[in-house]
Amino acid sequence: MANTTQGPLDVLNTIFVLSSIELSREGAYATIIVMFSAYILSVGSNLLLMLIVAVNRSLHEPMYILLCNLSLNDIIGISALVPRAVFDIIFKNDIITFSACFIQAWCLHIYGAAAVLILSAMAFDRYIAICHPLRYHTIMSRAVVTSLIVFTWSASFVIVMIVFALTLQYPFCRKQLSNYYCDNMSILSLTCATDTTVNNIFGLFVTGLFHVCGVFSIIFSYTLILITCYKSNDSDSKSKAWNTCSTHLSVFVIYEISSNAVVLAHRFPNAPPTLQKILIMVGVIIPCCFNPIIYGLKSKDIKSKVKIFRNKYM
Repeated sequence: MANTTQGPLDVLNTIFVLSSIELSREGAYATIIVMFSAYILSVGSNLLLMLIVAVNRSLHEPMYILLCNLSLNDIIGISALVPRAVFDIIFKNDIITFSACFIQAWCLHIYGAAAVLILSAMAFDRYIAICHPLRYHTIMSRAVVTSLIVFTWSASFVIVMIVFALTLQYPFCRKQLSNYYCDNMSILSLTCATDTTVNNIFGLFVTGLFHVCGVFSIIFSYTLILITCYKSNDSDSKSKAWNTCSTHLSVFVIYEISSNAVVLAHRFPNAPPTLQKILIMVGVIIPCCFNPIIYGLKSKDIKSKVKIFRNKYM
């Protein structure tokens, strides 16, 4: 859809057109129920986990503080995508303002970047806890944990800001988005840019860097953890270490599979549109729903606090 060229300031008042999700009436009902249920489950369980950690001083440990940041990030990610998609399906809406589009895209990219960094920080925490237990509280001091958290959110913010700055340098001349939600690539496709090589290279570089760093941190941390556990003669310590690490590793694997599904959905434009949209939606919903459930089921400390909370308030 061609339109008169608009500059970055003019586009603030622009209405964009989303690519609608083609569903039958029955399919729309089923999708709404599944998405809304998943959203309530994710937000509710993540908020409960954060509340449990906040009200129990015994859980004010680096691992659980980082876990709260992961839960906050999950809420940001799923809230950026699901409510808007459900609203559009219910009211058959296919328009979105530039500001709403930009906020949604910003939150989704922050979610993706911060998730990798938080999981990497959690891997480092587990490495110190298992390989250097006597020095754990010295190394993972409050100042260090605070620095890790500040770095995670600051680095995500700066990287995403650069990505969007590269996109918003171009004038806009189209309104039809290629997706049913907003992300950087969709917004970039609305510009009049004829050469987006810099954007593509930087985007691929950042995506690759984040995932490589995340995978490397996991491999490095868990290799040293396995070596330490192998050398240990304490079976209880081995069991506790493996239980803790398997929880974190499960969350990381789910995130990697889901995020790669989203990347593949973007990189294969000839794939069926419905399949692309399902992959993108599942890529955000699955980690956000499963993270608090996995930690709640696998962590004895959290399970015990949840039981106390339930008996006291429910």
